[in-house]
Amino acid sequence: MQFLLLVYTDDALLDALPPGEFDTRMKDCFDKADGMAREGRLLQSQQLESYRKARAVRVRDGRTQVLDGPFAETKEVLAGFNLIEADSIDEAVRIASEFPWAQTGCIEVRPVRDMQAVRERVGAAVA
Repeated sequence: MQFLLLVYTDDALLDALPPGEFDTRMKDCFDKADGMAREGRLLQSQQLESYRKARAVRVRDGRTQVLDGPFAETKEVLAGFNLIEADSIDEAVRIASEFPWAQTGCIEVRPVRDMQAVRERVGAAVA
């Protein structure tokens, strides 16, 4: 099964880390990701630029609204993701707990929906 690990970070907690600690954690994170990729368990991984550079797009009643970030009053912001293979959500949660960012934010574990099954159900299957 595939799971998306959404990595949220809290800037205040990251800023409070001792000098060099962020880089140490980042290297550990890359080492873990590289090992998981070699095992075929990490399918994709990406960091996101700051939420301050993001835009939110909404279309209502034919009108497009574009807002600059941040978009919500929250301490934790989406900072990146990992698409993984795991046997169960429990295993995905265990994997998420091993990433250092769970200590300075939150890692949301979401099962990935089988889009091909949805395509077939709604009659939009690709030939």
